[in-house]
Amino acid sequence: EVQLVESGGGLVQAGGSLRLSCAASGFSFDENAIGWFRQAPGKEREAVSCTETRYGRTDYVDSVKGRFTVSADDARNMVDLQMASLTPEDTADYYCAVGPICSTDEEDWDYWGQGTRVTVSS
Repeated sequence: EVQLVESGGGLVQAGGSLRLSCAASGFSFDENAIGWFRQAPGKEREAVSCTETRYGRTDYVDSVKGRFTVSADDARNMVDLQMASLTPEDTADYYCAVGPICSTDEEDWDYWGQGTRVTVSS
């Protein structure tokens, strides 16, 4: 059974950093893509990053490039999203997801965590 549990959300001031974690189990990291998504208040959910450990790469949406970093540790069953230089525009519920390939279409993802809320104050 695939399980995804996010943690680490909270309130942070603009310019600050936060580390989100996704406890991921029940699937092979090397046979799947692992994504981070976010949904801001009143907006549609958007893809933030996608990691494919089989290729050793992570892709990021342009708005977070250079500020967010994903680390995937298969041995610990953890996928972390390190966020820096946060702005109020990063305020959202953040979700991790697992699917067969990287895709910005959430319909292509098979499993989702329950989400963790990040609020960035100005």
